[in-house]
Amino acid sequence: MRAATDWKDFEVLDTSSGEKLERWGDVTLIRPDPQIIWNTPKDGAWQKANARYLRSNSGGGNWEIRSMPKEEWVIGYRDLKFHIRPTGFKHTGLFPEQAVNWDWMREQIAKSGRQLNILNLFAYTGGATLACAAAGAKVCHVDASKGMVQWARDNAALSGLSEKPIRWIVDDCKKFLEREIRRGNRYDGIVMDPPSYGRGPGGEVWKLEDCIYELVSLCTQALSEMPVFFLLNSYTTGLSPSVMAYILSCTVKKTYGGTVTADEIGLPVKKSELALPCGSTAVWAK
Repeated sequence: MRAATDWKDFEVLDTSSGEKLERWGDVTLIRPDPQIIWNTPKDGAWQKANARYLRSNSGGGNWEIRSMPKEEWVIGYRDLKFHIRPTGFKHTGLFPEQAVNWDWMREQIAKSGRQLNILNLFAYTGGATLACAAAGAKVCHVDASKGMVQWARDNAALSGLSEKPIRWIVDDCKKFLEREIRRGNRYDGIVMDPPSYGRGPGGEVWKLEDCIYELVSLCTQALSEMPVFFLLNSYTTGLSPSVMAYILSCTVKKTYGGTVTADEIGLPVKKSELALPCGSTAVWAK
């Protein structure tokens, strides 16, 4: 497992009984996690959490606010800064385990020795976008949610990256990708972190397992003549690292050579000194 061990403003304090206790700056939150199937003892720190997300039996859930000092605050990772706020679906606007991928992409960009053109699909609040832009790349940031794209722009401003060459696109990722291919626009690196479930432009429900191969195949057509990397991340339990590595090998590696590696990513847990799995990432590198 590749664990994000370099955080200063974030840490998983403990995990037990389907929940994780996290510190986000000076705010502590309890959030559900279906992978936490162990029932280890909970100490008094759990009772001091500022808020807890409670799932509803009918779907969704709500935050139980205990003593939240503020509705929104800022945390940093290296030279990047992010607005954090609890949302209606247990999220906070950031996936901290992705820091290992941000660092990897920054290394690839630095090693290339040129200004790369990067496409970030399902780009959410812009963690990968900011990391790539800070490393000197041009970035096209695409997400279907106008609110998430604005959140990402706010994070860029907070990180001093507003003047960097970033295109902010609100669009369906597949439709945008198809248009880019028709236009002849090509990218030296592609980041793709799609949700497990989603809705198409006509409201139809889709599952990532049913769409992922087609999406990666399309992305392969959008790569430049000299691409540097392709990063595919998934939280879907049905997509193991080996499955995603197989897909990249059948598409990107088949066309461009290079190497494919894949592994779980995760976060260290302070109390147990173990690592909490947080999804999988497969990467292709030239």
